[in-house]
Amino acid sequence: MPSIDLRNPPNEMPDIVGFRPENALLVNFRPLIPASAQLREFTAIPIILGTLLGIVFGASSLYLVLKVGLTVSASIPVAVLAITFFRVASRLGFGDSTVLENNIVQTAGSAGESIAFGLGVTMPAIMILGFDLEITRVMLVAILGGLLGILMMIPLRRALIVHQHGFLKYPEGTACAEVLKAAASKESLQAAHTEGGALANGDEMVRGGKVIIAGCIIGFAYYGLLEIFKLMKEVPEKIFGKPFEGGSISIENNPALLGVGYIIGPRIAGLMMGGGVLSYLVLIPAIKYFGSALGTPLPPETGHTIAEMTVSQVQHAYILYIGAGCVAAAGIISLIRSLPLIWHGLKGGLADLRGVGRAAAPARTDQDISMKWVVGGIILLLILIMLAPQLNLRFNLLGAFLIVAFGFLFTTVSSRLTGEVGSSSTPNSGMTVATLLLTCLIFLLVGWAAPPYFVTALSIGGIVCVASSNGGTTSQDLKTGFLVGSTPRYQQIAILMGTLASALVLGPVLMKLNDSGTVYVPVAGNKDFTFASTLHADPADYEKDASGKPKRERLSGVQAGSDTSEYFVYHKTNTENGPAGRYLVNDDGTPVYLADPGINGVYDKRPDGSSVQKFTAPKATLMSYIIKGILSGQLPWGLVLLGVFIAIVLELCGISALAFAVGVYLPISTSAPVFVGGMIRLLVDKYTRRKHAGAQLTTEQLVAEGDKSNGVLLSSGYIAGGTLAGVVFAFMNIPLKDKLDAFEKWATAHNPFFEGPWADVLSIIPFAFLCLLLYLVGRDLLLGAPRSKTSRLID
Repeated sequence: MPSIDLRNPPNEMPDIVGFRPENALLVNFRPLIPASAQLREFTAIPIILGTLLGIVFGASSLYLVLKVGLTVSASIPVAVLAITFFRVASRLGFGDSTVLENNIVQTAGSAGESIAFGLGVTMPAIMILGFDLEITRVMLVAILGGLLGILMMIPLRRALIVHQHGFLKYPEGTACAEVLKAAASKESLQAAHTEGGALANGDEMVRGGKVIIAGCIIGFAYYGLLEIFKLMKEVPEKIFGKPFEGGSISIENNPALLGVGYIIGPRIAGLMMGGGVLSYLVLIPAIKYFGSALGTPLPPETGHTIAEMTVSQVQHAYILYIGAGCVAAAGIISLIRSLPLIWHGLKGGLADLRGVGRAAAPARTDQDISMKWVVGGIILLLILIMLAPQLNLRFNLLGAFLIVAFGFLFTTVSSRLTGEVGSSSTPNSGMTVATLLLTCLIFLLVGWAAPPYFVTALSIGGIVCVASSNGGTTSQDLKTGFLVGSTPRYQQIAILMGTLASALVLGPVLMKLNDSGTVYVPVAGNKDFTFASTLHADPADYEKDASGKPKRERLSGVQAGSDTSEYFVYHKTNTENGPAGRYLVNDDGTPVYLADPGINGVYDKRPDGSSVQKFTAPKATLMSYIIKGILSGQLPWGLVLLGVFIAIVLELCGISALAFAVGVYLPISTSAPVFVGGMIRLLVDKYTRRKHAGAQLTTEQLVAEGDKSNGVLLSSGYIAGGTLAGVVFAFMNIPLKDKLDAFEKWATAHNPFFEGPWADVLSIIPFAFLCLLLYLVGRDLLLGAPRSKTSRLID
């Protein structure tokens, strides 16, 4: 059989679809814990600990997505904390955990981050559209979407995790497995010896653990100093002037992204960077070149001319729509080309449902939740979706069909793309954009363009977003379990439990963050409002209580004591005479207050002059624009179709468009450190090939050498430390806001690495040291090479 370059697989899908377990890499693969071994796994303490950590990380991720529109992967930080917890407990006289129990902790704990992302990019759009952010609606979207994503992922496990082993890297899942293996207990290592387990001796894992811990400390300290003390500029950038006005290049000072790039390798990292280059060095300069002569704003932008717009404004006003179209088209193409593979994976689950197809019980490491429970659970969730009045989908068969169709489509795409570029770089918000685009277009065709259908479309988009995000997270967890030898069924139950707990808690957290920044803005005498004596609103449009009567409420929070009167609640969805939003009106219909929300609100001071913290929720803002744009006939379809045909051109050239589309959609500052990490991996792999040139190794053996290197271990530490520092900073941001502001003011005045004419250049120097350290460790110039199984075969 000819050798296959698994890091740079052929572009032709038939070669990938034709991959079967008889291929050498899968046949020779052995997990850390063999299927025949019996270790403690699904026990009470790991489930409880994982669920609690999932809630904590979910809350911090929700804060991040509301502030800056992104989250950090939680699996590795949760795994590190689980290992630490059980090691401390063992020193206090309690028993140490097994590697399988630690894996259950990270599986249950990973759900919070994906739930937070799905809620943060969709639910605030309800307020932006002028409707009430009801707690029951938020919790239902979180619960139904989270559980649906897991159940839809389960039948795909064999196709994506098992049969695509070696093709789909699942970088965070692989890194998490390395963390778990490095800290495996003596009991786990003894079980690994059973039937020729994956390890030869425990010393190698202890040694690898030191590399990971060192990387974790470096990543945590680096990103912590950057975020808290502003030791250096977070995103160094260079914006070009004439004759290349609008062109720019930037890189995020993030060790976690550098580690992700090293793990996924040069091919995928290069494709992502290619998408970023197209956006920031081709499309944006072209828009500035051709549009700067226009004297008026070019739609969809309405407030600034192109000549006045910054690079960031052009990216948000135009490139995001192009990226959304590119992601949507690439995802659909990927799904169509992957249908044979998906069907191959589904057949095993369908055989389980029929009770045939297996002469004997599957091995422990190949046991999923029964397909009877999976299908039954999906049907039950759909019934609940159609019965819940808060979702505006009551008895709406079309809405239920769209949720099933888009949910399965984007759960599949998310799970596969997560295997290529990692969960941190998977554009789930782009898939939500695609869902809303298609849903709103269908609504427009059937005549559902009234404001209440805004909520219906957003409920569909929210459920699909949570489902796709949680599907990708589940696939990362199952990849980790595949590598360490866990029982898939136990992992699936663990993440279902973690999802349910996080969904119940994160809804109230979202409401609390919004309420803390809500300002009741008096309408009378305010120049922002030009109402006549009344709103001329039909009382039938007032918000209703549970009995169907118009709802009345008082001011709440800090301003509650300033006015004790009760008011009707009216949702204004247009900007005529005043901002869209939630208004309190008196008995005559006269607007008295605008309830400006904490999320995406515009008023950062109360009437008494006190300041409040606002959350910009950039992704949710985009979702609201899309819904209003389509249903009101104002969506820039030309930009969306540009993205669609960019994806088609790439596919016609034999290039996988999905990773490229990620780069088009994301800021180039995010793709750049991933690309640098991939290039370092390329240099290290070239050295590895030269090193073993006389050993006649196959491509698979060379890949195995690279995947077991100290560079991968250090990258895993970078990811763990960097993401953990981001979470800690998120928690510190609110209670220590004054101190953090003081650090930033000092850095602005005195730190040339953070502010000043040379800050962009100087701030790259520390990042360069991170890169150099990774290269040296990858080449074993600072540490001796670990004696992997392949190395011993060479000797």
